Amino acid sequence: MTSAEMHVETYLSRIGFAGPAEPSLEVLRSVHTCHLLSVPFENLTVHSGGRVHLALPLLYDKIVTQRRGGFCFENNGLFSWLLSTLGFQVTLLSGQVRNHITCRYGPPFDHLVLMVSLDGQRWLCDVGFGASGFSAPLSLDTSGPQEQGHRVYRIRKDKKMHFVEWQQEENRGAHGDWTQIYKFTLEPQRLEDFEEMCQYHQSSPSSIFFCKSICTILKPGGRLSYIGRRLTSTTFPTEGTVLETTTRELKDEEIPGILAEEFKVVLKSPLIPKDEEITPPPVMY
Repeated sequence: MTSAEMHVETYLSRIGFAGPAEPSLEVLRSVHTCHLLSVPFENLTVHSGGRVHLALPLLYDKIVTQRRGGFCFENNGLFSWLLSTLGFQVTLLSGQVRNHITCRYGPPFDHLVLMVSLDGQRWLCDVGFGASGFSAPLSLDTSGPQEQGHRVYRIRKDKKMHFVEWQQEENRGAHGDWTQIYKFTLEPQRLEDFEEMCQYHQSSPSSIFFCKSICTILKPGGRLSYIGRRLTSTTFPTEGTVLETTTRELKDEEIPGILAEEFKVVLKSPLIPKDEEITPPPVMY
């Protein structure tokens, strides 16, 4: 499938974007946020008898035609194709996610992120990182704080590596602690370079994607997340309010209906809900 066969208007309609789609910063920010509000971060193919492969026609069919979501390799891989087709200069980058168990980073190609070069400036785009992700592109040309709602992000550079970090609302400020999310280099990559790690995350007991069935999506003012047999709704804080989270347990027979109603995800094969402990990976990085 070539860019001419992508059906850009269908993709833009899928993510709820309307208006001229020229390669501008305003459009980049808008399609980034629209994508997160419309396409869930999910790994349900892994838990319904399927397998994810990184061919662009397959990703387009899944996310646009079938109105599904995906994890980073899928969402960011397809999003890079959309941006390129719209005329943006896009570079695929290899990220390494900080493991919350070992507090060390995963291997190269653990995460796929995008750099967009536009009018002499560089922007980090990521529509495939779930609940910890940022809703609008981050500037790669500043080391200062970048506020987005109840969170503050920054990109810190150390030699050849760039580190994405954040502060929560209650921790915000010059003396607040920064939480490391992932690191990456600016070396250009190809989508096929991520195939090995894509397969790893579908089969390793050290990967959250193998151990837990997940579906989460950004909502205006909050986030909705399904994991295993739980549904969690989060309302982001505004001035004078605090973060609110409610969780309810689900019965197996409820889950397909919840996925269809709340996430607009309809699976072709039965889902096997999963929420197992993650085996700590060997510390190598």
